Amino acid sequence: MIYIDETAVVDKGAILGRGTKVWHYTHIMHSAEIGENCSIGQNCFIGENVKIGNNVKIQNNVSIYDGVIIEDDVFIGPSVVFTNVKFPRSNKPVNKKYLTTLICQGSSIGANSTIICGNTVGKDAFIGAGSVVTKNVSSNVLCYGNPAKEVKKIEN
Repeated sequence: MIYIDETAVVDKGAILGRGTKVWHYTHIMHSAEIGENCSIGQNCFIGENVKIGNNVKIQNNVSIYDGVIIEDDVFIGPSVVFTNVKFPRSNKPVNKKYLTTLICQGSSIGANSTIICGNTVGKDAFIGAGSVVTKNVSSNVLCYGNPAKEVKKIEN
């Protein structure tokens, strides 16, 4: 069973897995793929071609754009933003040439973090709240700051 709040917009063609819940005022674009048992919070935007694995929790006010891949068991805190263009300009179209951003299995991204496109957040990494991720993050590390820096290895 899938739950979609009556205020949410899920475009025709979007794929949602069994047990997924989509909350108030969220918009999921036509070619997005969301796995099973996910929770998509209030006022989120899931763009074209976004791929989200199983058991992913996305808190309120998160924007995920074309080029982002989120693997299984990931936590995305409130107001996290993913970019998809390195040098955006309003008067120069990018012609859908977006950089790929990969969030690996079991990672957690804290509230108000920004993930700059083209980077990978490794398996079971933990990104502290308010961080700006400007380069790849290794697996099993705590990372935070602006720009985010790997602080220490963590055990899972």
